[in-house]
Amino acid sequence: MTQASTFQPRRIGIVGAGAIGGHVAARLAGAGHQVTLLARGATLQAVQTHGLRYATGGQAAQRVEVRAEATPQAMGAQDLVILALKSQALPTVAPSLAPMLGADTPVLTLNNGLPWWYFLVPGQPLEGQRLKRVDPQGDTERAVDVSRVLGGTIMASCHCPEPGVVVHSAGARLALGEPAGGLSERATLWAGVLEEGGLGAVASAQIRTDIWLKLLGNICANPLSLLTGVTTDRMLDDPGVRALFAAMMEECLALGRRLGLTLDTTTEQRMAQTRQLGAIRSSMLQDLEGGRSVELDAILGAPIECAQAVGLAVPKLQDVFALACLRAGGAGLYP
Repeated sequence: MTQASTFQPRRIGIVGAGAIGGHVAARLAGAGHQVTLLARGATLQAVQTHGLRYATGGQAAQRVEVRAEATPQAMGAQDLVILALKSQALPTVAPSLAPMLGADTPVLTLNNGLPWWYFLVPGQPLEGQRLKRVDPQGDTERAVDVSRVLGGTIMASCHCPEPGVVVHSAGARLALGEPAGGLSERATLWAGVLEEGGLGAVASAQIRTDIWLKLLGNICANPLSLLTGVTTDRMLDDPGVRALFAAMMEECLALGRRLGLTLDTTTEQRMAQTRQLGAIRSSMLQDLEGGRSVELDAILGAPIECAQAVGLAVPKLQDVFALACLRAGGAGLYP
């Protein structure tokens, strides 16, 4: 007699149908979950017409059956909501998400940079600090109670060559955990669901540290790629740009430690990890080339906001932020 399967299909709503949202959707739908993307425009039309087309491992894109809807009302209550859209869009979108949120629906955040909830947990330095660069009027905070939040970070290089098509080229790790730290039953449950879905997920007892460790790379690679227009390998192979990378990382490490985080890495180790990934086009460079707004505030503006709050000088971060804002503003991609 064979043992009955313990698989339980979940209703998973993914807000944001770009590269990361599409990657997560394809993996979870392929594992048998009931996945719905909140999408718009050409992406919505493409997925509704052709399904989500997903390529990984150098193979040709395959059709994945995923629902796509234009409104949270059409999606209805979900077992899990995943936020995978750009941070600057959240304050506008978050107030509309209520129809997706059942009584116990957790909200997993997979945004780059610092999320709005980062300091809205007790017992942390800067407790209660509102990140004005991320949630200027508190719209996201009011719409998504911090008790629902599972913090997350994903290490995957993906891009969208056209609407409704996602290409996954590298990386396969996702960490999630409670904003206040420690391992909870729900974090362990959902890490298991996502791991079984092929997302390399693990439950983390220190998700705030994991987010900061990812920030170490993004805080350099994203704005510097915006300014230089080249991939991470070329930046790190250039002695002058590599030195700037290192200086920015040192400031980010010092700031994280000032905020009470245990960051067991060095700039050389972190840069080596990035260099091993090869010719990565950062999300910010992809957005520049695609004419989409860039995540400068969450990735660079919010850490500078934190540094000012604790009285720590971060001159390299401030200089690059000023240049990147001017570059993105000139392209009409930053207010």
